[in-house]
Amino acid sequence: MKAVGIICEYNPMHNGHIYHIQKVRELYPDYVIVLVMSGNFTQRGDASLIDKWKKCEIALNYVDLVVELPFVYATQAADIFTSMGCEILKHLGISAFVFGSESNDIEMLKRMVLIQDSPEYQMRVKNNLALGKNYPTSMSLALEDLGGMAISKSNDLLGLGYVRGFRNTNIEVRTIKRTNDYNDECLAGKITSATSIRKALRNGVSVCDYVPSVTYDNLNNLHFMDDYFDLLKYKIISDDDLSRYLGVDEGIEGRIKKVILEANNLDDLIKMVKSKRYTYVKLNRMFLHILCGFTKSEALETRRLEYIRVLGFNLRGQEYLKSIKDYSNIPILTKYEKGFKALDIEKRVCAIYHIKEDDVLDEYKHKVIIR
Repeated sequence: MKAVGIICEYNPMHNGHIYHIQKVRELYPDYVIVLVMSGNFTQRGDASLIDKWKKCEIALNYVDLVVELPFVYATQAADIFTSMGCEILKHLGISAFVFGSESNDIEMLKRMVLIQDSPEYQMRVKNNLALGKNYPTSMSLALEDLGGMAISKSNDLLGLGYVRGFRNTNIEVRTIKRTNDYNDECLAGKITSATSIRKALRNGVSVCDYVPSVTYDNLNNLHFMDDYFDLLKYKIISDDDLSRYLGVDEGIEGRIKKVILEANNLDDLIKMVKSKRYTYVKLNRMFLHILCGFTKSEALETRRLEYIRVLGFNLRGQEYLKSIKDYSNIPILTKYEKGFKALDIEKRVCAIYHIKEDDVLDEYKHKVIIR
């Protein structure tokens, strides 16, 4: 059996994701589709609208195997998010990988990855940072200077990481063109951005035309980051050393402490501390890490992938797992097990995600989903 991989967040799963999967099926009709999916919090520093188990159930209507991208990687910057997602898929023995991008130009992305390896690129990024620019802007400007093209769109930036993550392997990497702007906040057409869908749901606007029915039926008990703001505010006020949390750098903890009592919600707080060096998303991630108590030392302790956790599969996915049981040299888990640092952090983070609900203690009694 052969498998093709996808790295995703599905926050929530919408028509564009279905289009992506359909294209993958067309490209690799006989392959098992394996998802590496972020859990209850995402790379943008957001809460997942619906929890990871529901996301897995929804996804298994379209794919064969779903494994978790642990919190310790899923909520970090793009280079960590992509490299660890690729690492998981390599351990699962995939033969191909497909991602969506704005440019739809895999050869251009490969050229840009080579440029990123050069000393000239590193020097230009460093110089741009010294001028007070944030990292994504510094990177994009350096690539434009050296490669003749700016890489600034979200999925092209992730694409650089995917190309890097699978180079020097036999895994075929392909891209398909996105049909909408990832960051567009307005609902448009049958395929619209997850950002626009989340905004609509926050404002009580129906999204039934933009998501499959199986997603729409699960859009209840939604989670938004502002639901956790009181907890975040308490954590910031009561903690004497914010600098230990991942992303709290360059003395920004002083500014946070200074304005926290004035902020009424997360957006207020971000606007009060934002500067040119900090993107909105970077600050979102930083506050998420404070909320969840994710420290710099924990990030260092979990740099190496310790395990792969399976969330769910259908019969084809189960058969594929059996076929590769001796392929990976790290454990493939189908239930919570002690002794893994990243999994212990996952347990804590899931308790925070469900803190206002009654099922917190059941989170890691959850069995793998079989469809």
